[in-house]
Amino acid sequence: MSQTDITTPASLVATRGGVSVSIRRITMRIFVTGASGWIGSAVVPELLGHGHEVVGLARSDASAAALEQAGAEVVRGSVDDLDVLGATASASDGVIHLAFKHDIAFSGDFAGAATSDGAAIETLGSALEGTGKPLFIASGVLGLVPPGQVGTEADGHDVDPSAVGPAARALNAELALSFARRGVRSGTVRLAPTVHGDGDEGFMASIVGVARETGVSAYVGDGSNRWPAVHRSDAARLYRLAVEQAPAGSTLHGVAEEGVSFRDIAEAIGRQLDVPVRSIEPADAAAHFGWLGGFIGLDSVASSAATRDLLGWQPTGPTLLEDLDAGHYTRSSRADWAPAT
Repeated sequence: MSQTDITTPASLVATRGGVSVSIRRITMRIFVTGASGWIGSAVVPELLGHGHEVVGLARSDASAAALEQAGAEVVRGSVDDLDVLGATASASDGVIHLAFKHDIAFSGDFAGAATSDGAAIETLGSALEGTGKPLFIASGVLGLVPPGQVGTEADGHDVDPSAVGPAARALNAELALSFARRGVRSGTVRLAPTVHGDGDEGFMASIVGVARETGVSAYVGDGSNRWPAVHRSDAARLYRLAVEQAPAGSTLHGVAEEGVSFRDIAEAIGRQLDVPVRSIEPADAAAHFGWLGGFIGLDSVASSAATRDLLGWQPTGPTLLEDLDAGHYTRSSRADWAPAT
C-alpha cells in the first residue's frame, strides 16, 4: 500500500487551527471478483472514485471491456481458476469477493455453487495469510433468525457444519471470518436479499416479471412478512468502507431498511403495472412464483445498527418502494431470471 497526498476534491482538505492541510489517505490496490456484476459494477467506481486501484476478474470479453471502460485493470479468469485467484490476491492490497455461481445455485445445484465459493475463499484467504490485508466477501441476511425477530451482526454464527442449500453459504462466511485468526483482516458483508436500483434484474425484477406474466401482483397470506432492502449505491459504499476501515473478524450488515412488507411491495407493483393485487395461500406460492416460491413468504428482518456505529455508514439511496414507484422495475423485467454475479 502507498500513501498519497490528496488535495482534490476539496472535501479532502481539512482545516486545523485555521490552517488548511491536505489529508493523507491510504491508496490500495483492490482485487474484486464479480467485478462486472450488479453489485461489483457499483463497487468498482466507488473504489476508483476514492483513489484506489482496482483489478477486476472477468470471464468474458464483454465483462473485460466494461471493466476497462470503468478504469479498472482486468485479469481474465473465473471463480474456479484458483491459481489466478491466488496469484492476483497475493499481488493486491486487499480483496472483495463478490463472485458466486448463482446460475447453477438457483437451477438446483446450490451445493456445487457453495463448494466452488468455499474453494475460492480458501484460496483468497490463504494468499493473504499473515499480511493483515483485508478480505471481505458477500453473504446474506435472509433467514438469519426466526420469523418475528430482528437479526443482528452477532446472530447466525453458530452454523450447522452439515448445512445444505442456501444455508451452506453461511458456512463460507464463517470460513472467511476464520482467516482473522490467520493474520487476515477478513470479514463478511451480509447483504439484504434485494439490493435494488435502476437496472436491477434481481429478486424484485423477477417478482415484477411474475406479476406481468400472470396479470396479478401477489403476496403470500396477509402479506405482513418483510424483507430487508438496501440501495446498490449504499451497498457499494459499505464495501469500500469495509476494506478501508473494518477490523478483522467483522460481520457487517448491508441493510438500509430493516423490513419492507410484501403487501406494500405487491401494491407498488400493482400500481405500476395496473394489475390487481391479491393474496395467495402459502401452499400455492411455488405454483405462482416458481423458484421464488420458497423465499417469497419468508419473514426476515435485519438491523445494521452495529455496522453503522462501527463504520459511520449511513445509507442515503432511495428506498425500495421509491425505486418501485419510480418505475425502474416495470419498464422491463423477466419472470425467468435467476441471480447472477
